[in-house]
Amino acid sequence: MQTAPLGLLRDLDPKRVMRAQVGGQDLVVWRASNGDVSAWDNRCPHRGMALSHGFVRGNDLACLYHGWHYGSTGACSYIPAHPDLDPPETIKTAVFSVAIADGVIWVSTKGVAQPAPVPMASQPLRCFHVQARSDGLAHACRTVAFEGGAPEQIEPGLYRLGARRVFVLENPLDEDRIQVTALVDADATPNDCAALSRWCDAVRRLAQTEKVAA
Repeated sequence: MQTAPLGLLRDLDPKRVMRAQVGGQDLVVWRASNGDVSAWDNRCPHRGMALSHGFVRGNDLACLYHGWHYGSTGACSYIPAHPDLDPPETIKTAVFSVAIADGVIWVSTKGVAQPAPVPMASQPLRCFHVQARSDGLAHACRTVAFEGGAPEQIEPGLYRLGARRVFVLENPLDEDRIQVTALVDADATPNDCAALSRWCDAVRRLAQTEKVAA
C-alpha cells in the first residue's frame, strides 16, 4: 500500500503530534499552528529520537531530545545550542506526501498521496483499531445488526445500515491489526452518528472475539 488513511483531520488539532504507520514505515504526523499537516520519517536526523515525542512550536516541529526545530520542508531551522547558526540544508528528515479529502488524512510513502474515492457525500464518523484481519473485519461488519436489521454490503467497504451508509477505510498495520477510519452519510444526524459509533464498537468486539476463537 502506497497511500493510506491515517485518521480524521478533526482528531488532529493544530499543535498536535501523533505517531502513525504506512506499510511498515514509522511516521510522525503533526499539525502546525497554521493548520498545515505534515508526515515525516519518525526519526530526528540528529540522534534518531522519535519525533512523535516532540512538540510543535509555531509552524515547526521540535525534537524532545535536544530541541532541534524542523520546518514544513523537513529541514532543520533552529538548533538551541547554537542559536546563531544557520543549519546546513543537509540536516533534513524524509518528508512524505499528505492529502486531506473527506475529512481524512491520507499519506503516501511513494509519490503523491492519492485518496481513495468515497462513494457518497460523507462526514467523518470515527477511527478505531482492531486486532483482526481484513476478512474478519468485513465479516463483522456484515454480521453485527443495526436497529434490529442485518447490514447490507453494497460494495467493498460500503455498508447500508437502515437508512444510513457507512464507508470503512482500512490501513493495515501488520498481519493481524488494522486502523479503521469510518465515514457516514453527510446528512446523518448527531443521534445517527452516536448509534453508528456504538455499532463500530460492536464490530470491533466481534472481529476480535472471532479472531481469538479461530
